[in-house]
Amino acid sequence: MKIREIELTSTKDIELIEVTKHIQAFVNEVEQQDGLLNIYIPHSTAGITINEAADHDVKVDLQFALRRLSPKLREYMHVEGNSHAHFLSSIVGCSTTIPFSNKKLLLGKWQGVFFCEFDGPRERKMIISIN
Repeated sequence: MKIREIELTSTKDIELIEVTKHIQAFVNEVEQQDGLLNIYIPHSTAGITINEAADHDVKVDLQFALRRLSPKLREYMHVEGNSHAHFLSSIVGCSTTIPFSNKKLLLGKWQGVFFCEFDGPRERKMIISIN
């Protein structure tokens, strides 16, 4: 198994950071031509998603919708004040798998991979692996 840990820095409370190029670079470096790439985010207030990367406004709209979906509320019980971020991490998810063939990620024409920050700004990690 091949594993790489990538460090990321978020600059906003809720932010989507495209990481497709980092992931493709990892696939390019391994000997394997075809397989499954796993992405895991080891944080309880962050996530990973695949969505349109061709139009920047899609990312902006997603960030807007995520803020509306889970606003910061005083009524949350968690004392750290980031329950909204835990909720968003749970619904988006902290892992995904992408097949690749001939060293090319098998994403749709417009798709990209996005690290999702829900409690930033922070220093984060993304773990990618190929079995």
